[in-house]
Amino acid sequence: MGLFSTIMDKLGFGEKPAQAATPPAPPSASATTTAPTAPSAAAQPRPTAMSAVDVVGKLDSLAAKNSQKLNWKTSIVDLMKLLGLDSSLNARKELATELGCPADKMGDSAQMNMWLHKAVLQKLAANGGNIPKELFN
Repeated sequence: MGLFSTIMDKLGFGEKPAQAATPPAPPSASATTTAPTAPSAAAQPRPTAMSAVDVVGKLDSLAAKNSQKLNWKTSIVDLMKLLGLDSSLNARKELATELGCPADKMGDSAQMNMWLHKAVLQKLAANGGNIPKELFN
């Protein structure tokens, strides 16, 4: 599993709502003696659109509970720290490589960090995260 997958897991991507995870109960034995009827529309599970993950809410909540003042909105290092991930240069380079950082930015850690922060937020948004567009700048 790559670092970006770990970020998504820590933010709750891929979690199913509790209601959808519970299968309907099978009919009881006494119900089998009656004539079969079509289930009501309310009883049938309906397909739902992919729900947005409240990335901003989750990260703001984690930041409020953290003893360090971490600015995840502008810093990839702080974002990774907030999620309990290794934020070392090697870990950031690994994540940048995973996300396809251009070679010219990989040689300058400041440029790589800015690219990486934007790329992570954009990729979270592309996967259903509610990232405000102003955070991409």
